[in-house]
Amino acid sequence: MARHLLEAGHVLTVHDLVKANARELLEAGAAWADTPAAAAKGRELVFTSLPGPDEVEAVALGKQGILEGAGPGCVFVDLTTNSLAMVKQVHQAFQGRGLQMLDAPVSGGVRGAITRDLIVMASGDEATYRRIKPVLDALGDKVTYCGQIGNGTVCKLCHNLMGGGISHVVAEVLTLGVKAGVPLDVLADAISKGAAGKVPPLTNWYEGTFKGQFEATPLSFYLRLMRKDVRLACEMARELDVPLAIGNLVEQRYIEAMNRGWADKNSNVVVRLQEERAGVELRLAG
Repeated sequence: MARHLLEAGHVLTVHDLVKANARELLEAGAAWADTPAAAAKGRELVFTSLPGPDEVEAVALGKQGILEGAGPGCVFVDLTTNSLAMVKQVHQAFQGRGLQMLDAPVSGGVRGAITRDLIVMASGDEATYRRIKPVLDALGDKVTYCGQIGNGTVCKLCHNLMGGGISHVVAEVLTLGVKAGVPLDVLADAISKGAAGKVPPLTNWYEGTFKGQFEATPLSFYLRLMRKDVRLACEMARELDVPLAIGNLVEQRYIEAMNRGWADKNSNVVVRLQEERAGVELRLAG
């Protein structure tokens, strides 16, 4: 995403805990900052893309954080899949200094970030959103305004909880069909052409699960990150008194997968739990 900003002609300063991670960006013309505060100093727009709420709090509000370095007119945009409570906390802190913050989590995975096949779910002050939208357009081809602050985070958490739930349902129906005697290639092809199978398509399953590919690659979405997103969605539901009978079960499956030591494997590894229970492996020949 940072590379796309450079390619769009923006002047870019970067910071990371590990400077070596920024090597390619620095070689492409980005400047380096030793702290988040230094990265924000004198800048019109600051982006963060972090693992979760604790990191956002530290980077945005902590010592040598963004709020410490941001000057008048600076806009802070958090691309992290965050908690709703943390988004509101950080927004309030920036608002208290007369600064605007938008939450704008993204979806599309590493592949989407590379190709710009990415949805950006932005929310916050609408006038600010419209002013910076051309910059957001450099990140993804599906920039969407979701309304008041926090709405983007709600949309992202709901999206990932739905994705996790669908993965479990698909694993169950495929193991059922295979154990009933239908070859996996026939079963998957038939389901994918039906009304229910079109949402979602099984494309990712052909590239990963059906090949037995569960180890992390440069394009992976790690299990630990998916587990974090599902946890945040379920926590939000409890705060809002929304019952999630299925969602809570999905969270338990991810906890079980984490306890297997699979945290740094690709998130599709959770399917192995259902394969074990059913005594069926979902693999295509060749």
